[in-house]
Amino acid sequence: MVNGVLLLHKPVGMTSHDCVMKIRKLLRTKKVGHTGTLDPEVSGVLPICVGRATKIVEYLTEKSKTYDAEVTLGVSTTTEDQTGETVAAKAVDKSITEAEVTRVLDSLKGRQEQVPPMYSAVKINGKKLYEYARAGIEVERPKRSITIENIALTSAVKHEGETARFRFTVTCSKGTYVRTLAVAIGEKLGFPAHMSHLIRTASGAFSLDECFTFEELEAQAEAGTIDEHKVPIERALNHLPKWVISDTLAKKVENGALLDIPEQFSQLTCEDRIAVFTESGNCLAIYFPHPTKQGLLKPAKVLVQKSEQ
Repeated sequence: MVNGVLLLHKPVGMTSHDCVMKIRKLLRTKKVGHTGTLDPEVSGVLPICVGRATKIVEYLTEKSKTYDAEVTLGVSTTTEDQTGETVAAKAVDKSITEAEVTRVLDSLKGRQEQVPPMYSAVKINGKKLYEYARAGIEVERPKRSITIENIALTSAVKHEGETARFRFTVTCSKGTYVRTLAVAIGEKLGFPAHMSHLIRTASGAFSLDECFTFEELEAQAEAGTIDEHKVPIERALNHLPKWVISDTLAKKVENGALLDIPEQFSQLTCEDRIAVFTESGNCLAIYFPHPTKQGLLKPAKVLVQKSEQ
């Protein structure tokens, strides 16, 4: 049984759910989950949690993502990307310089609010926005707080007929729609725009060059070596503060006991999480400061039960 994270290079044409279903069939297990939706037409890094690692999905989903994107100026679409129908067109009748684009990109850095696109999986009143969109119904969408950690131009601005295009890289918080960002970039430059290409190059600490295609994973499964290529739960949680405990205390952790907060973690808030490790290097659980009992840690997730030791 695989217990860990498989780093998939998601292909174009599949939903994230499609990828989960394919991994379930490949490994003959239901315990599979992905860590951040990628649209069908987008490829790139999609960490897939398998077995006991499904318990840590939320801690990987919340990490920042990095994308390589292309913006086309001169045309906006219903979906805000290259798959939609044209909504507006305006000829790019002036030269757009790299300096102009860089100034616009720099202005987008930091915390801001973003309205999710109508063609998205965000739910309003129990229904996904794209279901409303396909029915021709426009609904009010709540703004989301997002953070653009870094954004930079990565190509020249290429003018082609009545359009212009350029590429940029962006590292952003979860929930950020890069196609909506592309539209905002166009607006700041004075033209309708859409995202004409996107690939996710990193998800948290996981990069594209670490990922495997489905063909590679299938070959590993056939050879019985897929477990050797997984990312262990311990490495996947490297971003969390680490607390190494004694074997005596480990028995309490396996049973979900409350623990006294050690001095080195006395400044944590209820939003913070700690990865609890055994002396031999196994991650047993994720704890956080108890919301009502001062001085105590409460388990958020117990990853290893006594019966699994």
